[in-house]
Amino acid sequence: MTALLPPSTNSYYDGSRYSAWFLLISGLSQALSGMIHSFLPDGGAGVIGGLDLTHGAERVFAMFAWAGATQLAHGIVAVAVGLWYRTLVPLLLVVGLLERILISWSGWIKHVPTNGHHPPEHYVSVISIPVILLFLWLAMRTKATTPDDVSKH
Repeated sequence: MTALLPPSTNSYYDGSRYSAWFLLISGLSQALSGMIHSFLPDGGAGVIGGLDLTHGAERVFAMFAWAGATQLAHGIVAVAVGLWYRTLVPLLLVVGLLERILISWSGWIKHVPTNGHHPPEHYVSVISIPVILLFLWLAMRTKATTPDDVSKH
């Protein structure tokens, strides 16, 4: 089992524990979104996103399921890092930040909905950018090292 889940790296993490908890909660949220997109009959496209599904519904459902699969996988990794591999918290926060920037750019600049309706994810992504930046900053700050801390390594 250690080949799949190596020993924890948490004792080597010097960033804020709040950043690790933020990543854990973000991972759970992302996994939940992934399950919605993967397992709801319409993937949440109509019920949550308010999309008109009168034409090409099967294609929309397939795209939502595909996005849901990646969200679910990413969420599981974020939960594992938040719990056991905290040395990777800054890296996963950077990945999450990049994802939110790209989603925001796509939803608000490149592919603006012609009917003016934005799904909830567009709003969440824009709001998430400064929040992720805050927790990334906290994760990158190192605590003052004491002789007891050095002996842990």
